Amino acid sequence: MIKKVADTDILLKHKASCHCGMVELELTLPNGIENPRRCDCSFCRRRGAIAASVKRENLKVIKGDKALRQYQFNTHAAKHYFCSQCGIYTHHQRRSNPTEYGYNVGCLEGVNPFDLGDIETSDGINHPSDR
Repeated sequence: MIKKVADTDILLKHKASCHCGMVELELTLPNGIENPRRCDCSFCRRRGAIAASVKRENLKVIKGDKALRQYQFNTHAAKHYFCSQCGIYTHHQRRSNPTEYGYNVGCLEGVNPFDLGDIETSDGINHPSDR
């Protein structure tokens, strides 16, 4: 039996990829880009990406799972993923809310993160998990 997918379901699915295309993600974003932010912790400051949040079940690695590398630091609660070929950060499991992933807005197809306007900066230096 083939299940018919509503047109609105298709609009909720978004593709994201690293620079070289080895890693591809499928994100379900029912409300579009939610909670875009920068972080001023030592890692995020250097990486410079704008991250947004998505429920963990709404992010799927559809290509390149074996090419992903994980990086953890400090409390080792967050898991940061990047492509081992081109080095682009694609997503991370958040430490402040482990039921969500943060994803690199710059990896979304058809989205220019510079079009989002002013982006809030989270205080990663004084993160609540570090207290």
